[in-house]
Amino acid sequence: MNDLFTTVEKPLCDRWNHLPEISFVVHGDPKAPKRHRHFKGKGMNFTSVYDPSKKEKENFLLKCMEHRPEAPFREGLRLVVRFYFPRTNSHYGTGKNQLKLKPNAPVLHTSRPDLDNCIKFVKDALNTVYWHDDSYICSLEASKEYDEVPRTEISITTLNK
Repeated sequence: MNDLFTTVEKPLCDRWNHLPEISFVVHGDPKAPKRHRHFKGKGMNFTSVYDPSKKEKENFLLKCMEHRPEAPFREGLRLVVRFYFPRTNSHYGTGKNQLKLKPNAPVLHTSRPDLDNCIKFVKDALNTVYWHDDSYICSLEASKEYDEVPRTEISITTLNK
């Protein structure tokens, strides 16, 4: 038997003691960050950078402020994020069935924006308010789905080993 690999009795996330969590919902279409822009003005000898998503991140954080902890977490965290995107018209029937969901309408959102970009937007927006640095996120669970009500559901749990 190879000693490089060992069997773990419990799944990784079950080995921690979960402490109370913060859970909340942010209504509105889930977002992904836009790429940072670099520019060099006339007569400038340096390049400047700005974040075109800054305002969207600030607005997202404002919606989350009532649930923030007293101080940013400085311990291991488990982050669970569920992104619910609005359904497109092609998911519904036509004519008298225009309000009925087609039987073959997808549940999972498999198009852009990518899941990792949506996660990055949430982590960047909540950074320094909910956690001191996003390096404290030790466990992550996320999904993208369709729903009638677009929203982002967030749950943050502290972990103790």
